[in-house]
Amino acid sequence: MLLLIGVLLAIFVLPSPWGLVAVAVGATLDIAETAFFISWSKRRRASVGVDALVGKKGVAVDSLWPEGQVKVNGEIWKARCAGGCDAGTAIVVRAIDGLTLEVDPA
Repeated sequence: MLLLIGVLLAIFVLPSPWGLVAVAVGATLDIAETAFFISWSKRRRASVGVDALVGKKGVAVDSLWPEGQVKVNGEIWKARCAGGCDAGTAIVVRAIDGLTLEVDPA
């Protein structure tokens, strides 16, 4: 509604050629702003779900010989480490099997 009022005021209140120029400039700026924000919102992929944990770093809460618990992104998960590691070791999530994280020492 405000856009319509602004266009009508620009056309009928401003002198003859400047009303149309003001509308054209306003429309151009509006389209450019919209295009910028659409491209900005698509610049990175949303990461959701447990698949977003692959590649994240964490720390082993328990010793992983071969199973135990790890803390990733502030959450404690059940984990399995093929090579094994001690509590306090930095880990990297390499895969997910159900609700168990497959990890490797970092």
